[in-house]
Amino acid sequence: MRYGDFEGPAQELIRCKLREIEEKEQVKILHAVESGSRAWGFASPDSDYDVRFIYVRPLPFYLRLEDTRDCIDWALDETLDINGWDLSKVLRHFHKSNATLFEWAASPVVYTTTPLWRRIWETARPYFSCKAAMYHYYGTARKNYETYLTDNRRQSPKLPDAAHLVRYKKYFYVLRPLLACRWIEEKAAPPPVLFQTLADAVLEEEMKPVVERLMQAKRQMTESESGRRIAVLDEYLENHIRYFEELAKQMADDRNPDWEALNKIFAAAL
Repeated sequence: MRYGDFEGPAQELIRCKLREIEEKEQVKILHAVESGSRAWGFASPDSDYDVRFIYVRPLPFYLRLEDTRDCIDWALDETLDINGWDLSKVLRHFHKSNATLFEWAASPVVYTTTPLWRRIWETARPYFSCKAAMYHYYGTARKNYETYLTDNRRQSPKLPDAAHLVRYKKYFYVLRPLLACRWIEEKAAPPPVLFQTLADAVLEEEMKPVVERLMQAKRQMTESESGRRIAVLDEYLENHIRYFEELAKQMADDRNPDWEALNKIFAAAL
């Protein structure tokens, strides 16, 4: 790929950017991965790179009295979206069972990692909460459906055909979190990141041909292209959003209240 003065593989460009961040911000990057559609396995040909990293600073930084930033926003353009979280923020959010962090930890696309991160991840695993994750994924599905897939359905049928078109990528933005909900319901564990793994394991057999045709069409489309709505999929999404909303309400609170293990790994990291 070509990016400014750089020409070469995207992975090498990203690793160069990560080294630049370490040098200029005076941080140590513990783990850096791809998130979003490239990690999920349904990127468009022109999808950008959503790079997320976790870093730690030298000990004196954490002993200051004034407020300090706990994130780094480095690049945001049509090709690269790079930002990171400080380890202190990461551990606090693991305590809350932040589903996004569990996805970063399990991303199939890893740009760099460390033995320390592997220790942190092993410490954080027991903080996964099925109820918290269910709320996250069903809420994501509902928000994406309302944002991207309902507006044109409220319009008059007399409007042009364009009013009944959708960007197929948005279907996956709703379907994937719903499949993650199903995984949590059936397996009581963090869902895998790859969409295909989820679909193979928990998508109903009668829906698999529908989704496969959607995936094949999507692979040929750019980010901005649209296709006609798929009625059977619309019905499926609406029904499952309602189902998982009710299920989340009924689930017992299974969050891990303990801080000791996270405090110990934070002290060890510093």
